[in-house]
Amino acid sequence: MPGARLRGAVVGCGFFAVNHLQAWRDLADEVELVALADLDRSRAEAMAARFAIGRADDDPARMLDETAPDFVDIVTTMESHRALVELAAARGVPVIVQKPIAPAIADAEAMVAACERAGVPLMVHENFRFQRPVTAVRDVLASGGIGWPFFARISWRTGHDVFQGQPYLASAPRLIILDLVIHLLDVARALLGEVETLTCRTARVRRGIAGEDAVALLLGHAAGATTVIDATYSARRAPDPFPETLIEIDGDRGSLRLGRGYRLRVIDREGPVVSEVAPEAPAWATPPWQAIQESVVRVQRHWIECLRTGTTPATSGRDNLETFRLVEAAYASAAAGSTVRPGAMASADPPGRAS
Repeated sequence: MPGARLRGAVVGCGFFAVNHLQAWRDLADEVELVALADLDRSRAEAMAARFAIGRADDDPARMLDETAPDFVDIVTTMESHRALVELAAARGVPVIVQKPIAPAIADAEAMVAACERAGVPLMVHENFRFQRPVTAVRDVLASGGIGWPFFARISWRTGHDVFQGQPYLASAPRLIILDLVIHLLDVARALLGEVETLTCRTARVRRGIAGEDAVALLLGHAAGATTVIDATYSARRAPDPFPETLIEIDGDRGSLRLGRGYRLRVIDREGPVVSEVAPEAPAWATPPWQAIQESVVRVQRHWIECLRTGTTPATSGRDNLETFRLVEAAYASAAAGSTVRPGAMASADPPGRAS
């Protein structure tokens, strides 16, 4: 794959897909999108015309068979992910798939197994850890300036109406943990390492929804750190920090605070240093989504690099299974009212999985 542009295909034209398509257009020197599929053919045709994509289809299998792309980007709802990933794997097509990877861990394991059997890479579009503010926090930790991080708090509290753009969320029996907190759990893993114990408490604040919209978690990391994650879609704040992730970390030689407005304050032996770590928003970004939209470009650039070099993506399917186990552990803990060990959340091997 070195040299020539990669030939990509996209499946899905829903709420978030336009961000993927805008980002691929920004990366046109590296990628040519050759096909686009959606069950709603008219929607696929409209999106293909908007982004000058040569083929629109309502049959992903036919699209893959007739265009043979170098990779496929799956931007559909999670219920369709397993079938589409297995479809691509059976044809030897590398896959990048939106999060959540699947509704349940057994499906996620089956998808990882299918790609491993086929020898094709699988990456989950888990974009929070790629956001510039989060990577700035990671760089501070990697520098060792604040020493051993023994405590962290990762917070996402907003009253933003997430149901306006994604009305199906209102009927989802699993809501904020699977939709949003999965990102924060992945950030916790990326910053502080794997999790040995997890305690979770949830609440349903908003009327007329099926799932939880407020949650607090306590994570015990293998390296000894403790992380508190708190998140809600039902906080009334002025100004509302949406869609910022706020992070506090205390180390044995200093501390850091990623606060509102993307201000990063680091206190170490040299004293406090404040820096601006706002996203470098692409031209097509729309406030207040800049950090998320920029991270889409970062994720896709990482995917291209991995395809060209043959390296494993940071958020590979197998890596993402560890994040998904934390999701399952959170729901199990909330249901039981007790602390659980995420390592026990692996399901039985799905049919056909290689031993």
